[in-house]
Amino acid sequence: MALLTYRNLTVSFGGPCLLDNAGLTVEKRERICLIGRNGEGKSTLLRIIGGQIKPDAGEIEAIPDLRIGKLDQEVPADLEGTVFEIVADGLGPPAKTVAEYHKLAHEYADNSDDDAVAERLDHLQEELDRTDGWSIEHKVESILNRVELDGDALFSSLSGGNKRRALLARALTAEPHILLLDEPTNHLDIPGIRWLEEFLRKSDIALLFVSHDRAFIRRVANRIIDLDRGQLTTWSCDYETYLQRKADLLAGEAKQQAVFDKKLAEEEVWIRKGIQARRTRNEGRVRSLKKMRVERAQRRNIIGTSNLNLNEGQLSGRKVISVDNVSYDWGNKPLIKDFSTVIWRGDKIGIVGLNGSGKTTLLNLLLEKLQPQQGSVTAGTKLEVAYFDQHRAQLDESLTVAENVHPYGEMVTLNGKQRHILTYLQDFLFTPHTSRSPITKLSGGERARLLLARLFLQPANVLVLDEPTNDLDIETVELLEERLLDYDGTLLLVSHDRSFLNNVVTNTIALEGDGIVTEYNGGCDDWLEQYEARKVTEAQSLKLPLTGVPKPNETTVKPVNISTRKLSNKQREALKALPGLIEQLEAEHTTLSEKMASVDYYQDQSNDPAIDSTRIEQLEMQTLKAYEQWEALTAEE
Repeated sequence: MALLTYRNLTVSFGGPCLLDNAGLTVEKRERICLIGRNGEGKSTLLRIIGGQIKPDAGEIEAIPDLRIGKLDQEVPADLEGTVFEIVADGLGPPAKTVAEYHKLAHEYADNSDDDAVAERLDHLQEELDRTDGWSIEHKVESILNRVELDGDALFSSLSGGNKRRALLARALTAEPHILLLDEPTNHLDIPGIRWLEEFLRKSDIALLFVSHDRAFIRRVANRIIDLDRGQLTTWSCDYETYLQRKADLLAGEAKQQAVFDKKLAEEEVWIRKGIQARRTRNEGRVRSLKKMRVERAQRRNIIGTSNLNLNEGQLSGRKVISVDNVSYDWGNKPLIKDFSTVIWRGDKIGIVGLNGSGKTTLLNLLLEKLQPQQGSVTAGTKLEVAYFDQHRAQLDESLTVAENVHPYGEMVTLNGKQRHILTYLQDFLFTPHTSRSPITKLSGGERARLLLARLFLQPANVLVLDEPTNDLDIETVELLEERLLDYDGTLLLVSHDRSFLNNVVTNTIALEGDGIVTEYNGGCDDWLEQYEARKVTEAQSLKLPLTGVPKPNETTVKPVNISTRKLSNKQREALKALPGLIEQLEAEHTTLSEKMASVDYYQDQSNDPAIDSTRIEQLEMQTLKAYEQWEALTAEE
């Protein structure tokens, strides 16, 4: 028997049906990804299953005492207490006694002379003995161990990623049959996402989750449910197979609709013929035409695709940003230490690292919003910077959608052409009615699209995007990828979306902790592989259990790269400089070799044969490396 079955599920909220007589079944151990565009009703469906709202109609069949846990997108702002208390709260009122005992036990350990605390502890211990509350404490401790959190830490002191771990632990304490996850990778760093993937893959709990992270979907989901125009369609396959089958289905649907529309047009021509034709017309044909009209009126077409066009600025100088030996500490913690690089025009740079490692700090240093404590950052010429803020602080809640994008009138300029603001916003899937409405009614995905609409109006030759994919649907993420690949300017991108990074960036800057900053060519895969290899080595040396990292022999799903990359700008500059460098090294080697071979060399006391011999060896090694680098870059060009 299935854990949960819905039939004829209908939800409308007074408008078009978000769910139109839809059906859904969840089986044991399934890991189901719910896919659909922003506004289709994915979060609504999760809230229905979680019991937060009721559908307009539908039948439900479930196993006895079905338990459902849910992890929402956002971390509640009003949660206080220790991690143990937050997690234990998932077990309801009985857990409060356990949480209080746990807290007082630590207080008593610090001050054993407090008689009031000792008396209260004795009372709580008696109650726990009587109600078997110790099993609750064991359960909480076990869950905390699984999610690798310290129960005594204050919840408020945790990073965003660890707060989500704590909330996941709270959802797991009740031992749910089904776990609902709404965008679980939002605000997690890449190692945190990898940990979550491994945790969920090893769990026996049935999962139903919403996510835009394609790499996460590929690794976790073993079934896809597609929500499209009020209908739920199940696909018992992996994500790549689903994409192909979905494309074939839409192509077939479009073909059928074209045939239908052609026949309808022909029948409309027939019915409008002259009086003579109407006298002899077939009444059955007339009834058939009326039926076709109703069918066409009830058809729900696919919502149009976003049309993201960048308002590109003037051409910047070739050298966009120069970083020379930069260091920056936060308190006593080094975030960036002795970092140097050059960012050239057209570079697309991904910035990755653990939460709290300093990614936003590095962005601010590169944009000269912060001054380095050591070293220098030099901006190039003619820079026009546009910034996407992950916290969306640039949006004004008191203004309408259109006013947030362009408060100075109804006409906007995009790449030299005038357009009406409402027409422009339709490219981002905002109807004229929505465009004139307050932004307070917008979903997270709609707010992200709104910020992109605002950003892309600004002429820019340097785009700075801080977590731009959060809350966007997959289709919009993929379209954004295409536009960024076509963008001729320079891109600085902070993201935890591995597929997005691998498909867009030409170079990756990784903040690895303790001030270490490393550069890699291409996306984030090289950094992630080395990071996980180091974690394996550290765990083995300390004899610690390895969690959240694939074993060395485990097959890892590689992201699908949508473009074949050529040399990055940094590599092109290196390729230009290498012939001159090789010529310089060889000339110095020849001069020094001839000098040491002369008869007078050893008679001159100022010459040092040991130093000059060492220098010749260095020149030979440097020349060899330069040739190897030149050959490798030439092969990739």
